[in-house]
Amino acid sequence: MEDVTTVVRRLLDLTVEEHTLTVPLVWGDPADSRTIDVFAAVVSRPGGETLPYLVFLQGGPGSEAPRPFHAATSPAWLDEALAHYQVVLLDQRGTGRSTPVSDGDLALGSSVVAEHLTHLRADAIVRDCEAMRQHLGAEQWSVLGQSFGGFTTLAYLSTDADSLTDVFITGGLSAIGRHPDDVYALCYDKMRDASERYYRRFPEHRDAMRRLVDRAAAGDIVLPDGEVVSVSRLRSFGSALGTDGGWQTVWSLLESDPTKNAFRYDLMNAMPYGGRNPLYFAFHESSYADGHATRWSAERTEPADFRDDPTLFTGEHIRREWTETVPAFQPWRDVALELAEFEWPSVYDASAIAASEATGAAAVYVNDVYVPYEFSLETAKLLPGVHLWQTSEHEHNGLRSGPVLSRLIDLAHGRRIR
Repeated sequence: MEDVTTVVRRLLDLTVEEHTLTVPLVWGDPADSRTIDVFAAVVSRPGGETLPYLVFLQGGPGSEAPRPFHAATSPAWLDEALAHYQVVLLDQRGTGRSTPVSDGDLALGSSVVAEHLTHLRADAIVRDCEAMRQHLGAEQWSVLGQSFGGFTTLAYLSTDADSLTDVFITGGLSAIGRHPDDVYALCYDKMRDASERYYRRFPEHRDAMRRLVDRAAAGDIVLPDGEVVSVSRLRSFGSALGTDGGWQTVWSLLESDPTKNAFRYDLMNAMPYGGRNPLYFAFHESSYADGHATRWSAERTEPADFRDDPTLFTGEHIRREWTETVPAFQPWRDVALELAEFEWPSVYDASAIAASEATGAAAVYVNDVYVPYEFSLETAKLLPGVHLWQTSEHEHNGLRSGPVLSRLIDLAHGRRIR
């Protein structure tokens, strides 16, 4: 492992140290000489350079960490975090400045790329975290895991719990020991409830959605990038209902004239998955594959009422047909097909998590359409030292839109003198 660069930047009220390490692509296999870069920005306020570290693990998988520009706004939770910590914004392997996965990689061949992607999972991200922690000279640090970042935190507790002080998890208590089919089936139930709640509030929009479905079925919705929107892709814009204020996105689309530019551009931006982060599409179902192949789990578990009623919105339910109908995904078709058949090893150790004696706090969102509440409560039982905040005040993105982190810090330290 080698420290490639360390750069210090000063941005308004922040000090940012940028660190890039070269690490093995395949941890634990000395015979494999392939390497990748892992990047992290260490953010502090002036005078806060001696505070303990908090590493932030982003959701996704497939997205880089947010970029810090101003403590109060970028990202929204950063101001609170910097009152207690130096914050390590890690670009998870394959994203941002950590040897990002990109369309250009496909020239190497789909099998080569698919094999590469199998080494980008949460367990490898934990190894990268450990390398960065040691590079920074920290004996321990705390972790904040949002969504998939929470999944990665559970992997961290499975192998390296001694490196962690407090853990903070937001919408990221993943199912452990479950088949991905169980998860996606329950996510359909959550989206059914979210759909019906929305239509009870705006009943006239069910007919508006039916009209859009008819247009999509006829091939009459064409996005600026040339995508002819299928019915399944159209329904996915309802995934916005899983975010704070996301109903406004759905409302605006259903009130728009579908023949106008505003609708076409807004729909393109509202649907989950896109060409900017191809890893998110190609790799997403693997995040729930704790010892299983996925084989297009979300598609296989679609309930009969969703097949019969296309006005029911879907969430992060990927469809195989998108590899043929979505221009950004078509180049990734063979990679996605290979990954769907890959037998993913287990990534969590329930016994180790239970024995970790982890402390901290976790936000579990009652109406979460992406990380089901019921399975989160099962996992929470393994972490009795992690205070649980069960709330319906926020949706899955509550960390970015509300004072969630301050509440978790209060819960974690409520019996301690600050």
